[in-house]
Formats: sequence, structure tokens, C-alpha cells
Amino acid sequence: MPRLPEHLPPLTDEEGEVRELSAEDFKHFRPMKEVFPEIVEAFEKMRGQRGPQKTPTKERIGLRLDQEVVEHFRKTGPGWQSRINDVLVRHVKGNRA
Repeated sequence: MPRLPEHLPPLTDEEGEVRELSAEDFKHFRPMKEVFPEIVEAFEKMRGQRGPQKTPTKERIGLRLDQEVVEHFRKTGPGWQSRINDVLVRHVKGNRA
């Protein structure tokens, strides 16, 4: 388990109360993903969080759609945004000729 350097006071007192952290304390902190990568990975999978795209093929944008369109696709369940993308891809490919 990672520890702060010996010259720094302990993070907790005898009763388990955490002391106020200093700027010096924060210099020694590392992201949890560096310290416990397997725990972070397991937690992200439990949350259903996707990892980074292996080959980014889509661009994140903000898009305003008619409420009727959004309601129609949302009714189809999870993946509705991908289905909107599929419809647009078919339309673009059909108009290339």
C-alpha cells in the first residue's frame, strides 16, 4: 500500500480522525488508476463505463433534433443514438450517387 514519506505526519490521529491535508501532502498523491489499476478497471466495468475507443471513428457533437424524432428513437430502447446514426449513414450513402 502506498504511503506518504516518513517526514510527513500521519494522515489520521489515534482516533482515526483525518487531519487537514497540506499542499505538501498533495504533492505525494497519485491517481488511483496508477496505484490500484485493477480495482479501478473492475469499478468502471461494474458501472458499465466504456473504455477508450480502440480506433476513434465518431465525433462527439451537440445536435438539436425535433422532440418527435428523439421520442421515436428513445422508445426503441438502449442504443437509440446509434440507430439515429445508422439512419443518417444510410441517407448519406444513398445520396452519394
